[in-house]
Amino acid sequence: MTTALHDADERTNLAGNNKFELLLFRLGEARGTARRELYGINVFKVREILVMPEITAIANAPPNVLGIANIRGQIIPVIDLPAVVGCVPKRGLTILMVTEYARTTQAFAVEEVDEIVRLEWGNVLAADGKGGSLVTSIAKLDGDAEKSRLVQVLDVEQILRNVMLTVEEKITPQSVGASVNLPEGAIILAADDSPVARMMIEQGLKAMNTPYVMTKTGQEAWDRLQMIDAEAKAEGKTVQDKVALVLTDLEMPVMDGFTLTRNIKQDPRFKAIPVVIHSSLTGTANEAHVKSVGADAYVAKFVAPELAATIRQVLNQA
Repeated sequence: MTTALHDADERTNLAGNNKFELLLFRLGEARGTARRELYGINVFKVREILVMPEITAIANAPPNVLGIANIRGQIIPVIDLPAVVGCVPKRGLTILMVTEYARTTQAFAVEEVDEIVRLEWGNVLAADGKGGSLVTSIAKLDGDAEKSRLVQVLDVEQILRNVMLTVEEKITPQSVGASVNLPEGAIILAADDSPVARMMIEQGLKAMNTPYVMTKTGQEAWDRLQMIDAEAKAEGKTVQDKVALVLTDLEMPVMDGFTLTRNIKQDPRFKAIPVVIHSSLTGTANEAHVKSVGADAYVAKFVAPELAATIRQVLNQA
């Protein structure tokens, strides 16, 4: 039986107010404990939730791939998420979450789906130094309450990279095309909370011979933009002399990319700076909302030549 997810337009409107919906699920007992911790994934990434269908094992599949499932005529790989995270599902793998992520469709086997909660990104903290490499952020379900329940938001980009063992095309100056020549002293300001995404973005910008500053959240990027503006004024320049373009993810703790973009475009100091949204949250609802908050372009993760081409196009129009 398919669990109906909320209307896409309503979720998109939430994103415009620095809010989002998180699907909570459990993977079994955490290693070395009897605790069944809560994990989360943005509802935007979830296409449907199913009672576990028949899985067909595939010869020589990667270790944590259970096999494939036929979901409405589409053959989809099924990933054993408890095994990836290091949990033991005492109640079995009973639920399949089908996700659409960064141009791919895959399903994650989980022990149990809990609920969908509505949160502000301000109640989601970056996980740097607070968790393993598979966790991008920690969500506080009960706000700033002292004993708020905590949810680990998984880094799906890193999980897919680890599990699917895909051979990635090397990012080189030849693959991304001509260098992007910014005015002297100008940079691209980038924001992404996923370490693997930041690494790939940095490789692409370096291949384009483009100076950049990388940040980990929308709030960090916004704060950096304020600092750059102050530095520019002290030098008798404008912030546009120092920031040629902002490149931002959508899903980020503290402040999401929708809010960052809206803040930039509604501020007279920054509104002339082009903003490119670079996200794994694909789909027409997201792309329409990207336009509504004033972004200059949208490009889906991650194809380095497409990202390079989009940056060139936007800079040429600026």
